[in-house]
Amino acid sequence: MRNRTTDRCRWVALVIGYAALAVVLAIPFASSVLAQEAAGPAPPPSDQNQKIIKGKPLKSETDMTLVGVSVTDPLGRLVTGLEQEDFRVFEDGTEQEIVHFASEDVPVSIGVIFDMSGSMTDKIEKSRKAAVQFFRTANPQDEFFLVDFNDRAQLVSQFTSSVDQLQDRLLYTAAHGLTALYDGVYLGLSQMRGAHNTRKALLILSDGGDNHSRYTETEIRKFVQEADVQIYAIGLFEPDGGPTPEERAGPALLSDLTQMTGGRMFVVQNLSELPDIATKISMELRNQYVIGYRPSSRAHDGKWRKIKVKLRPPKGLPPLTVWARSGYYAPGH
Repeated sequence: MRNRTTDRCRWVALVIGYAALAVVLAIPFASSVLAQEAAGPAPPPSDQNQKIIKGKPLKSETDMTLVGVSVTDPLGRLVTGLEQEDFRVFEDGTEQEIVHFASEDVPVSIGVIFDMSGSMTDKIEKSRKAAVQFFRTANPQDEFFLVDFNDRAQLVSQFTSSVDQLQDRLLYTAAHGLTALYDGVYLGLSQMRGAHNTRKALLILSDGGDNHSRYTETEIRKFVQEADVQIYAIGLFEPDGGPTPEERAGPALLSDLTQMTGGRMFVVQNLSELPDIATKISMELRNQYVIGYRPSSRAHDGKWRKIKVKLRPPKGLPPLTVWARSGYYAPGH
C-alpha cells in the first residue's frame, strides 16, 4: 500500500498555472499512439467545395472504450499528476475495471470550425489571431483541418500540419451572410473519419446560434453522441444574448455539445482575451488523462451507454471537477 502522507506532499504540485504550462509545452514530448480499431476505411479526402449530404451517422466500434479526462480545480486550472488508482469509471452505473491509463502528450487530430457569418464582422480579426495561436501551440505530430461557415459550411483546408498554410487560408476569408453552425459541426465530424490520430477534437469559434443549416439541432446532437470526438468552444456572445432567439439559444447549445463530449466552453468577455483562451484550450487537450476499459456488457444492441468518471483523490485537495464524455452507442448487430 502506498504511503498516503508522501502522496499528499505530491499533490501540492498538482495544480499548474497556465504560464507554467506554456513553458512545458515548449519541451518536446515523447508521443505514443493508442491502438484502436477504426469503424472502417477512411473515405477519400474531400475537396474544398465538398457539399454536405445526409448520410450514415458516424460510429466507432472497439474492444476497449477509451475516455479522455480533464481535471480542474475550483479556479478552472488543470490538475496534473493524478494516477490510475485515483480514478473510477462507471458504465450504466456499473463500475468497470480500468485496463489502460495514460497521461502523456499524444498526437491529436483537430478540426477548427470557424464562424464567418455577418455578425462576426467586428470580431473576425481577433478570432483569426486566436485560431493561429491555437495552431502554433501544436506538437509536430498533430494535424489540423479548417472548416468555416456562414450561409453554408465548407472545408477550407484538409488535414495538414502546416500552420503557415492554415494561417494563409484564414487571411482570405471575409465575414458575411447567415449562420449554418449545425452544418459546420456536421462537416467537421465527417472530416474526422479521415483522421490519422486516435485522439480527435473540434474547436468551435462562434458568436451565436444557428439560423441557416440543413441539419437540425436534434440531428446534430445525435451525430455528436455517435462520434468519438471531443468538442471545445469559444463563445463570443453579445452581452444581452443577441437580437434573435437563435442567438440567445447559442450559449446553451454550445455548452451542451461540449459537455456531452468531455470538452468545455469558454465565454469571451473581452476580445483581447481570445489568444490566451485558445492557448488554454490547446494546453488542456495536451494535458489529459486517457482511461481505457473493456465494457462488462458485451451486448451488441446499439443502445446508449452512460459513462461516469469519478475521483478518489487523497485528502487535503480542494474540490475537483472531472470533464469526460457522457457516453457512447454500443455496437449494433
